[in-house]
Parts: sequence; C-alpha cells; structure tokens
Amino acid sequence: MTTSSTFAYLGPQGTYTHEAALAFATRMGIENPDLLECSSFDEVFECVDRGKCEFGVVGKENALEGPVTATLDNFALKSTATILGEEVVDIHHCLIMHPEARIEDITCVASHAQGIAQCRRFINEQLPGRSTIITSSTADSVLKVMKDKSIASIANAFAAQRYGAKVYTSEIEDHFGNQTVFDLIGRQGHPQVFTGDHYKTSIALFMQQDRAGTLNMILSELAYANINMTLIQSRPTKQALGDYMFFIEFEGNVNEPHIQTALNCLRLKLREVKILGSYPM
Repeated sequence: MTTSSTFAYLGPQGTYTHEAALAFATRMGIENPDLLECSSFDEVFECVDRGKCEFGVVGKENALEGPVTATLDNFALKSTATILGEEVVDIHHCLIMHPEARIEDITCVASHAQGIAQCRRFINEQLPGRSTIITSSTADSVLKVMKDKSIASIANAFAAQRYGAKVYTSEIEDHFGNQTVFDLIGRQGHPQVFTGDHYKTSIALFMQQDRAGTLNMILSELAYANINMTLIQSRPTKQALGDYMFFIEFEGNVNEPHIQTALNCLRLKLREVKILGSYPM
C-alpha cells in the first residue's frame, strides 16, 4: 500500500468513520481509495504524523455526545496534523441480526457504548431484559452478530451491507437529528484539497497562567474583530491539576487580515496560539 491518497480511519470496515472516509474520497474525485484500518483515533493521528498515509479521518463532534475528546487532545497536545476539511454524517442506528436469526433468538444486544446509550428506549421497550455487550465500534458489533445468532447489533445499514447481515429495523435511535462531524486531516503543511466561499478555522489556545479574566479576554479579542465563534471547549493540558487550554472554532479564513490581527493580539497575551487548520465549511 502506498502513502499517496491513502486514508486512515477507525475500523473495522463499516464504521461511521469508514463511511466518512469514502465521502471525503468521493468529494476529491477518488473512486477507489486505499484505506488503512486503525484501532483508534490515536492511531489515525499517528499514521498521518509518521507519513504512513496521506490522509486521516477522525470524529470531532457529535450532536448528542458533544466533542470527541480523544480527537481534541490529539490536535492540541500530541499531533502536528492539520485539518483539511470536514464532513457531516447523519447517524441512523439499526437493529442488525444474523440473516438466519429471528427476533425471538436474541438474548443480548451489542454495540459501541454510544450506540447502546443512544438507543436505550428502543432496547427497553422492544428487547426488555436483554443484556448488552460493549464493543470497540458499532461495526465490530456486526462481526459478533455474524458469529452468533443470539446477538443483535446496533450499527448502521452500511455495516450490515458490508458483512452480509440483515437490518431488522431502522432508525431506532432515541433522538432524531443525530449527526457527527468528521475531520479530514493531513500532515502539517499539506496543501488544501477543497475550496469554497465560506471557511472555518480551528485553533488551540494555551494560557500563560491560570488567572481571572483570561477567557473573557479571549472572547473580547474575537468579538472586537467581529469573528463569529462556532465552538469553544476547554480541555486539561495534562501538565497539572487545574491547567486548561481552549479549543475554539470560528467562521473565516486564517489568512483574512482581521483574523490575523486578532490572532496576533492573542499571541501577545497567551503562551501559544496553535493553528489547527482553515477549511471550507
């Protein structure tokens, strides 16, 4: 497998991350992308940083669960990768079973922890008394289904199709409108792969010291430059108890003069302003 145009993603095949990787490849005009299966988002970042692949696909934020902390921590603290684009994937959970299984055969339900949590009402009402099994991914739960007719899986129809399982019923999630934002990442300095009229910029901000008014100062600089912030999340720096940094996203391109001015002002007052990427919305 060559590095060029290879996409690292959270496996196994059939995950929502796999689905997002194929969507990115389609947008880039790549019909048959090379895919590198990883066991975690940490491994995806590592593959990109070490040059084992050109692109990586990682989940960044879920509409119900909020930001994906493993991704934010890699961007802020571990990786030098840059964000090249984002893809929003609709999350529709299905109850998936072995092709020969009957609903009466099911004794337990397997899925990723979030899959179980997001379909708790369905499980309680339609499969009362069944135990649950937590798997590393929704796709991994489909693999269990194909080996055991007594297990049902909560995953997407994409995974069922990949492994030859059957979709017993669709859209079983407790809350509709569930979506996940996935980022396409590349090594630092990678040229842009998408163009557009409206851009978003992601940054990580590190304080000189913990003192009153720091967050207000940051927000004031952005507001003074008329920058529309779309996300803010605090994360521990893992250096000391109470030592935090801020992950921020806002509308606009980092090359725009008013944004450069705001970031330069922040650089004078903070320990570090780390640019994670500017990319089309």
